Amino acid sequence: MSVLDSIGFLIATFERYAGEDGDKRTLSKPELKKLIQTELKGLIATSKPGEVDKLMDDLDHNKDKLVDFKEYMTFMAAVTMICHEFFTKQ
Repeated sequence: MSVLDSIGFLIATFERYAGEDGDKRTLSKPELKKLIQTELKGLIATSKPGEVDKLMDDLDHNKDKLVDFKEYMTFMAAVTMICHEFFTKQ
């Protein structure tokens, strides 16, 4: 898989979940939760009460109660860095 393929996959993943609640340019809290539970299952906990609320609050830099593409990519970059650190220490 090339870097361009990976970029395309990140864009396609965002677009697959965004818009289920209306706006295709943003992820609502339920859309974000579904994305995490499906695409990042086992990596990020979403089962305890308040976990998705906390994550949503951390990601939503402009406080519009939505995660836009820039906020999503910031999240994906952070997840990638955490995974890199974890796997290079093993």
